[in-house]
Amino acid sequence: MNKKSVEIKNIRQKYKAIKAAGLTTPTIYSPEISNLCAAEIYLKLENLQPTGSFKVRGALLKLLNLDAESRARGVVAMSAGNHAQGVAYHAQKLGIPVTIIMPSNTPFTKVSRTERLGAKVILAGANLNDSQSEADRLTKAEGLTLIHPYDDLDVITGQGSVALELLDSQPDLDAIVVPIGGGGLISGISIAAKAINTNIEIFGVEAEQYASMKATIAGLEADCGGQTVAEGIAVKSAGLITREYVQEHVADIITASEHEIEGAMQIYLREQRLVVEGAGAAPLAVVLKNRAIFAGKKIGLIVSGGNVDSRLLSSVLLRGLVREGKLVRLRIEIDDQPGQLSNLTEVIGVCGGNIVEVNHQRLFFDVPLKSTEVDVTMETRDQNHVKEIQSALEKAGYPSLLLSESGLST
Repeated sequence: MNKKSVEIKNIRQKYKAIKAAGLTTPTIYSPEISNLCAAEIYLKLENLQPTGSFKVRGALLKLLNLDAESRARGVVAMSAGNHAQGVAYHAQKLGIPVTIIMPSNTPFTKVSRTERLGAKVILAGANLNDSQSEADRLTKAEGLTLIHPYDDLDVITGQGSVALELLDSQPDLDAIVVPIGGGGLISGISIAAKAINTNIEIFGVEAEQYASMKATIAGLEADCGGQTVAEGIAVKSAGLITREYVQEHVADIITASEHEIEGAMQIYLREQRLVVEGAGAAPLAVVLKNRAIFAGKKIGLIVSGGNVDSRLLSSVLLRGLVREGKLVRLRIEIDDQPGQLSNLTEVIGVCGGNIVEVNHQRLFFDVPLKSTEVDVTMETRDQNHVKEIQSALEKAGYPSLLLSESGLST
């Protein structure tokens, strides 16, 4: 199969295997998110796949196309999560030995989840580039077949099936917004979607710190790095094959900040009751930020995955509450006398604030000897409610400093 053979006919033909394997997912209309975006929003829920990500599609096609000898020797893949599980899931079902190379700092939960799918996991290197070096070594030393996460024609063909299902459900979409890591998903989707409807626009989304495809298409050297909540698209180098498809079919690539992606994750959970990982939430983040581009249009958002660590999700949600003014911390100076703390909490209670934690410190703050500062963490309705509580405290003789004010300014 050469590059030009990744066409709609290939995607349609291979889709039969994907459908037979039960890898189809629903497309749903979201009234709540549509209202927020001022557009008609449809969600393609790839987070409902058996492994929580679209990666199972391309992985299946690649494994099915292996000959008997290659299957017997086994396969190897480098991944920190979704691709690893996609390959391991199908390799186990097909009886193919699989080795997954993960960076040495990969969370244990991802390692154990991949091992439970029957894979041999090797931790090697500080990042995916180092892991790829180890995967390349094993392909030569042991004759294993490399299952690349995006720069592979079978993988691109498999990911294109997402567009078939989306446009079968909603054939008159004006645009599809797709997260970009290495570019396999958007390549497959753009090939299929543009063949079905030449007028549809395809928009790519990258995390600001990992805008490798955007830089590559612009002829610039990508400068990527740092921590991101969108781990699934934290790719430093755009694919060699995929960059050509992106350049040919994609209208624009838009970046999303960490703050915006976190906000989109919160919206999915609050408005749609969906757990969505950072990469999967990035398209919504971009549409919310660029309402002028998408307003009034019928838009398909690719919710690419839902594999998010519970601790990370907890932090995202708590930070969201702070930004919305629903969880705040006030620092209040009071006289160090009996009954003062009780009076203070009574004022907050009368105003409807729910106190979560009180930190009463006499020794280490720069306050007068007969005074003390109290940090009160409380749940509130919204930012206006916080102002009401602060006003009531001021009238009662308890001026306060809002320690979470940076969050409330957004």
